[in-house]
Amino acid sequence: METQLILVRHGETEWSRTGKHTGRTDIGLTDRGREEAAMVGPTLTGWEFAHRFSSPLSRALDTANLAGIEGEITIDDNLVEWDYGIYEGRKNSEIQADEPGWSKWVGHLEGGESAAEVGARADLAIERLLEASKDGPTIVFAHGHFLAILVARWLGFDATAGKRFIMQTATASELGTKRGDHVLKVLNHRCGQALPRHAH
Repeated sequence: METQLILVRHGETEWSRTGKHTGRTDIGLTDRGREEAAMVGPTLTGWEFAHRFSSPLSRALDTANLAGIEGEITIDDNLVEWDYGIYEGRKNSEIQADEPGWSKWVGHLEGGESAAEVGARADLAIERLLEASKDGPTIVFAHGHFLAILVARWLGFDATAGKRFIMQTATASELGTKRGDHVLKVLNHRCGQALPRHAH
């Protein structure tokens, strides 16, 4: 059986809407974010998941619950968002005004994590998800930058390659395998439109 792994980024929050770095702060969904989350269910009509995982943060867990996915949801602390440390709650433009050329993707963030450290957590998550997916399709509810890094690591790239993958709110992406290779099948499928199941 080839692996089928669905990644869902949580719905809109006030900070995601305004472009603020939202790491460990437990920001809830906006009204629009809750509406987006509710559309995840119809998007995945016809899918049956052997396992369901979520970050412990409320914006991810609420998205999972509002989606109405049947079955128990397992909380995995490795799925939590990047810890931005002293940059939490700030926009890129604000940070770069104080620190020209700053990038979260370079070096260690004071009080937080480096991309490589997030990548190490993604590797642990992938190990668990690979084992779970032996039982059938598996779904994950988590966060934009963490999921981008997870995609990069799934494909065998350095964690910093996560900057090449923009994970939009309330979208579903699909990772899988083909002839033993790890592949990206779907990126940023807008929830509300049925996500097709691919033939193997």
